[in-house]
Amino acid sequence: MTYYTPAQAARRTGLSLDTLRYYEKSGVIAPVARTGAGRRVYSEQDLDRLELVRCLRQTGMPVAELRRYGALGTGEEAAAERLRLLEEHDARLLRAVELMLAARRDLLLGKIDRYRSELGLPPYPDGADGADRSGRDDTPRC
Repeated sequence: MTYYTPAQAARRTGLSLDTLRYYEKSGVIAPVARTGAGRRVYSEQDLDRLELVRCLRQTGMPVAELRRYGALGTGEEAAAERLRLLEEHDARLLRAVELMLAARRDLLLGKIDRYRSELGLPPYPDGADGADRSGRDDTPRC
């Protein structure tokens, strides 16, 4: 079996040494093997797990959920629970994206409405919600 030093594991996974230690200490990954001198060594299985964790973190999955995901065993029941966690995360992610886009669009529409008003043009027919933002005091400014 091949083992990797923390520095090698960090290079292969793209994670920092501090992040490797944090994921182990916080229970995101299982404790890794140690040499006789007490130094950490990472197996291929450890690196695969770290790649999965890195991928899930890139989606914005919180560490607490990574911990729950990692604590699940194997088998059909664990797979069903992992699927549930992923679907819940997807729903939260989608909602966050929708909120962020709506806020950005409101800023843009506010700017459009401001210019249309200054130019004496009718309100912008944005088509999405059909709302007339002219004269609103709460129109975001940018």
